[in-house]
Amino acid sequence: MGLFDKFKQMFSNTNKKELDAYEEGLQKTSKEFVNKINILNNKYKKVSNEYFEELEEIFIMADIGVETVMNFIDKLKRRVKSENIIDSKDLMDIIIDEMFIIYVNNDIIVNKINYQETNPTVILFVGVNGVGKTTSIGKIAYRLKNQGKKVLLIAGDTFRAGAIEQINEWGKKVGCDVVSKDTQDASSVIYDGLIKAKNENYDVVLIDTAGRLQNKINLMNELDKINKVIGKLVPNAPHETLLVIDATTGQNGISQAKSFKEITNITGIILTKLDGTAKGGIVLAIKEKVGIPVKFIGLGEKEEDLKVFDIEKYIYGLFGGNHEE
Repeated sequence: MGLFDKFKQMFSNTNKKELDAYEEGLQKTSKEFVNKINILNNKYKKVSNEYFEELEEIFIMADIGVETVMNFIDKLKRRVKSENIIDSKDLMDIIIDEMFIIYVNNDIIVNKINYQETNPTVILFVGVNGVGKTTSIGKIAYRLKNQGKKVLLIAGDTFRAGAIEQINEWGKKVGCDVVSKDTQDASSVIYDGLIKAKNENYDVVLIDTAGRLQNKINLMNELDKINKVIGKLVPNAPHETLLVIDATTGQNGISQAKSFKEITNITGIILTKLDGTAKGGIVLAIKEKVGIPVKFIGLGEKEEDLKVFDIEKYIYGLFGGNHEE
């Protein structure tokens, strides 16, 4: 039994709505990527060097990244040889299997938020402007509120015009309190917010930050100051630092992840707008190139469309509607 069939069995009792969300959200990537592989398998009935050359190109076009793809193709070639695979269609389950291995890579994959037993759990959000950082905060607040948690939002992006208004709008929309202040000193807003969170027993605090990467030194200094303020008020906080990346920016997102990883301790990635790109392979590229797990993915515009990332559902969604038996 191939890995894809195991996923099918595994998900037979799973919430169908959740699986449908993955299939629909990954439709653009799936159509481009899996359809091309199916066409390739019809073109080459037998595995050959020409087959691998064209397969390599399909993976690169899905934005998995050249280096990752080269390693991936080498692994496929080794398995074809050792398992004596001749028919190209017999390779599909191995492709699915190896994609899973790329992401997992012998790690224990943690896609859960590191909630604290004692309140509050503090989550810091970082990322460049325009990636959907504030929107992601609003959607996570909506998710947590529905789980019965008392959530506070802190408007720590004191530079972008409209950032405070935007987070306040999200607060009203999802029914969560927001701490904001007319100042450019993000640390003082965060200080006030955390005092409120402690005094009023909030379960989770979500902190927005300015999205500048042009001047790494300024950003590093600001994040360092923010982390110190947070750590003084709440021991061992922030408990999560989530980097928000726009999936439609492709390999540029990998560069952002590398840059932010140099600046601060990133514990997870939120990949937004995955439904808006045919290059959903960036999920695999980010994990392999940067070594940070994807914790949430954006599969649509509605509040409930930000999903906890699950590699098995991702692969199922990628191949589900287009997997030829």
